[in-house]
Amino acid sequence: MFPKFELMHPWFLLWALYCLLFNTPAFAESDEHDHDLQISAQLSLHDLVEKTIVRYPDSALLAAKKIEIEAKYKRASGLLPATPAIGLLNRNDAATSNRGEREWESELELPIWLPGQRAAREALARDAALGFVDTKATLNLQVAGMVRNALWDIAMVTHQATLAKSRHVTSLELLSDVEKRVKAGDLAKTDRMLAQNDAYQAETFLLRAQAEIKHAQYRYKLLTGLNTLPEYFSEQQSKTILDDNHPALRDASKKILVADDERSLIKVERRSNPTVSISARTQRGAFDNQINETIGLRLRIPFETEAQSAPLMAIAEMNYAKNQADAQHLRYALEAAFHEAEHNLNVTKSELEITTKQHANAQESLRLAKKAFALGETDLVNLLRVQASAYEAERAMKQRQIQLQWDTAHYNQAAGEMP
Repeated sequence: MFPKFELMHPWFLLWALYCLLFNTPAFAESDEHDHDLQISAQLSLHDLVEKTIVRYPDSALLAAKKIEIEAKYKRASGLLPATPAIGLLNRNDAATSNRGEREWESELELPIWLPGQRAAREALARDAALGFVDTKATLNLQVAGMVRNALWDIAMVTHQATLAKSRHVTSLELLSDVEKRVKAGDLAKTDRMLAQNDAYQAETFLLRAQAEIKHAQYRYKLLTGLNTLPEYFSEQQSKTILDDNHPALRDASKKILVADDERSLIKVERRSNPTVSISARTQRGAFDNQINETIGLRLRIPFETEAQSAPLMAIAEMNYAKNQADAQHLRYALEAAFHEAEHNLNVTKSELEITTKQHANAQESLRLAKKAFALGETDLVNLLRVQASAYEAERAMKQRQIQLQWDTAHYNQAAGEMP
């Protein structure tokens, strides 16, 4: 015969709580989700960034940018500065005097280069190609920062879940001990309720921590498209300081150079290209069957007008000034980010030293409190208070340990270092 349990019997509640936490499908799904991301020793942080770059949406913009640069090269190396044109003219007197006068004329119009125009277009194409390299490096660094944050976000929430699970197990063990002592008459029923409430609270923290793991893993999958995590992704602090070799600063500098090239090109192209036209005319006079054929050569030189060139020059000057301002704003932002990353790294190191000492003290206090509670020298309320303080000290220490590695990655990111 199985022992008979009342519905609200303490042992039944403890057994139900255990089943709820460790045997229900919901918890099984959570554990299964926690292992959705496989750990790979072959996947390095560098490889992960490279794989993420390939699928990052902005990579399509780089492909289009490359096509644009190739088009600039083709235009600069072309035989003519613009497209040629042909013309065809027919003139007759059929609708007027109708004396048989006929005239046909065909013309080929060829634009010619302005002085310095080809060199200006070549410089624009060349500097745009150099800027493409830095633009790609800047995008790669941006993706690297996103990958770094995604990885350490998972590491942080995973460790918080580990601590929450440890706390929950501890609370269940305490609840079991309290149940025994209540049954033996050593503790009051109110102590059992305190222990139960502590277990419920620990369960809530555990569920929330496991939910955060799911969110972090899902964000990681969306970003990388992978179901694997690198086994090692900690970084050593870079010795590089922030300087003009930062990819974003190089990119901004090249954009200024390209804008200056566009401004120079506009100065050259303030007027339309001259054209040379070669024509052939076939003419027959009135009441004359004799055909006369001639060949002509025409040079067309357009004049420069302020009304046409001023708006183009204004746009070029505005673009140049905007790129200069953007570069300066970028420098301010990068210097601030680097300063904050360096300062946060130093602060976290100091905090870790303090929290490590606090953790040691809290663990010793917990050991003594457990011993005093077992001997009946202190009450459950004091034990729960010391236990909560010890948990908080451990959480703070472990969080600083992970935060120190995360801040190291932030520092390298701010310095412009790729993993």
